[in-house]
Amino acid sequence: MLNLILLEDEAVLRHELTEFLGDCGYRVSAVADLAAFHACYTPALHRIAIIDLGLPDGEGMVLVRALRAQGHPIGIVVFTARGATQDKVNGLGGGADYYLPKSADLDELAATLGALARRLGAPPADAPPPATAWVLELGPRRLLPPGCGAIALSQQDVTVLHVLMAEPERIVSRQQIVQSLGEDFLSYDQRRLDTQISRLRRKAEQAAGLALPINTARNAGYRFYADAEVRP
Repeated sequence: MLNLILLEDEAVLRHELTEFLGDCGYRVSAVADLAAFHACYTPALHRIAIIDLGLPDGEGMVLVRALRAQGHPIGIVVFTARGATQDKVNGLGGGADYYLPKSADLDELAATLGALARRLGAPPADAPPPATAWVLELGPRRLLPPGCGAIALSQQDVTVLHVLMAEPERIVSRQQIVQSLGEDFLSYDQRRLDTQISRLRRKAEQAAGLALPINTARNAGYRFYADAEVRP
């Protein structure tokens, strides 16, 4: 399992990225500021760093340049809200291997990390489980992971999974999911949906030892990427 360090000061996004990258097979050390990064970063352990630029105690590009000056063979991905062309040019020129805006789909981030790991000669992240059908039973309110026992669900869990598993491989918008919950999208706190997805991921991991096959499309929605069946 490949170790990486994630520097992101926004708590909700940091949690979301940590869970997503864990589902992708990485072992993630997540920190919120430069001081925590320096306290946590271990060159012999962390092969890749994902770095935000606007931080509460300094500038991320200063860290990128410092890491390059140290000469350690670390891959660096800048993941930032600064998406202008000149920002990207400055980031790549300052030592980043890749520069991604936060508007990028998280699948693009995962693909970028995979490409970077290959360039570094690092062992790849653990492959996800084979695409075998997950079954959602609406009446009994339970989820049947492939080859595992049933997982009991709340009605909200069922509603969210139903809208995602009804059309596997399609990105379902946040608005569609929120409306399926009977909520007003304009007044709905988006963090509640992120928490709901995180809770579902933990249930699957704790009950079955499997990563729930849901990808996050940043600023767009979610996608159930495995074979799925919905039963009454």
